[in-house]
Amino acid sequence: MADKPDPNSPTLENRKARFDYHIEDTLEVGMVLRGSEIKSVRDGQVSLGEGYVHVESTPPSLSLLNVNIGEYGPSGALGHKPTRARTLLAHKREILKLARQVSVKGMTIVPLKLYFKNGYAKLLIGVARGKAAHDKRDTISKREAKRDIDRAMSRRR
Repeated sequence: MADKPDPNSPTLENRKARFDYHIEDTLEVGMVLRGSEIKSVRDGQVSLGEGYVHVESTPPSLSLLNVNIGEYGPSGALGHKPTRARTLLAHKREILKLARQVSVKGMTIVPLKLYFKNGYAKLLIGVARGKAAHDKRDTISKREAKRDIDRAMSRRR
């Protein structure tokens, strides 16, 4: 059986990131999660909107910061902190490549999508450059124009 996303598990997207940033490059990484965290992720209690990834080149490591994974009720006092720093898993050469890309002014790494693949939680991260206000207005106008065209085509049928 090939690497397929689990159809019964949630796919959580950070739609705000695609609006606020130009995504230059993406990478799928694994996550180090505790038991109560993985159960909360399976319940869909995750907020990726405020999150970002910190890259350390010596030693090569990735950390996911400011992502809120809600507390899992049945775990009680043995649960986890909702916004703790989480380690991301990637190959050394991939981490060093990300470190080089982020060293350019204006570049950052943002989480795009959280999903399950073969029972493991995976995170799609993207190297991004922030959009200016006029770029955001262009995105809104293109989206509205596409919506109007789709409406006109559906009425035509």
